[in-house]
Amino acid sequence: MTALAIRRFLVSLFLLALLPLAAQAQQVLIPAPPQINGSSYVLMDPASGHIIMESNSHERLPPASLTKMMTAYIVERELDEGRLSLDEMVPISVNAWKTGGSRMFVQEGSRVSVEDLLKGVIIQSGNDASVALAEHVSGSEGAFADVMNQQARLLGMNDTRFETATGLPRDNQYSTAYDLALLAAAIINDHPQNYPLYAEKHFTYNNIRQPNRNSLLWRDPSVDGLKTGHTEEAGYCLVASAKRDDTRLIAVVMGADSSEARAREIQKMLNFGFRYYETARLFDSGESLLESRVWGGEKDQLNLGLASDMVLTIPRGVRDSLKSEVEVDTVIKAPVSTGDELGTVTISYDDEVLAERPLVAIEPVPEGGFFKRLVDAVKLFFHNLFN
Repeated sequence: MTALAIRRFLVSLFLLALLPLAAQAQQVLIPAPPQINGSSYVLMDPASGHIIMESNSHERLPPASLTKMMTAYIVERELDEGRLSLDEMVPISVNAWKTGGSRMFVQEGSRVSVEDLLKGVIIQSGNDASVALAEHVSGSEGAFADVMNQQARLLGMNDTRFETATGLPRDNQYSTAYDLALLAAAIINDHPQNYPLYAEKHFTYNNIRQPNRNSLLWRDPSVDGLKTGHTEEAGYCLVASAKRDDTRLIAVVMGADSSEARAREIQKMLNFGFRYYETARLFDSGESLLESRVWGGEKDQLNLGLASDMVLTIPRGVRDSLKSEVEVDTVIKAPVSTGDELGTVTISYDDEVLAERPLVAIEPVPEGGFFKRLVDAVKLFFHNLFN
């Protein structure tokens, strides 16, 4: 066995100690995903980005009131960055007041707090509230739509274009199930302090009490958001998220036949995902996975790890059967900068590679002084000679 093979073998044993290993890989039988009634759909694990099931998930379709997820996201971003406050009062224009469709029932000429308008958008799906916030943030709904599209690009929503803050039909307004899942993940992860609003079942404004149209909030205690949508051209749409134990899933269905159908199909997707899959957080970014010899540096040992968290979606029950392997450069010479790629970490199950990530330096090692470099050069010569 060569020195390199021995090195890789020992390193693999080190990582296997971090991932408990069963004596024999457990065989998990997973059925085909359920049939879903909808024009397009997707089930995503937002922690890993893994798609568990999908159909036509990149097809551009009318987003209806799912558009309001982006409206709310931008308002939440403005709140986080200090350009808005929840108690800030927003004047209600004629344009906002007369917007048709689902409404919060704000009055022209009144002033309503950002907090109430945000609840009106998220819980009541108020078109009037959406326009009022858009005008307050950007001066006009058209200017706000431009911000929405810029934000969509930043989130990787490459098949999305907004023309309104409401989702009311426009000829060139579209999104996809996949893009809306990305947006849902951003809402949950980027603005967690506001996410509980999406689980609120009712909101009362102007003495009018309206329910959240996401019926899964009543049916499934693990569901905690996000948004419904419906127009004649879009059909019935729903983006929902649920968390069970340490796994969160996001499900999107577009173009269902009815409000009952969209809830039923989302429930089927969530039940399938949670029954057969789980989220596994294996290693954290910056965590030292092993030390490696570095030559000619101010110190002799270098900590290696991952530049980002390693989170995988795996079949439920196979975590103890995961196998890990590490390959490290045989000779590492200073100087070394943080983030330099010096090897790979591979995770596999049942001979299938699930993930491969670069192994990087998680700390710098500057070049040593002349005498240190000279001594290490002699040591390295004999090391290479005998190995």
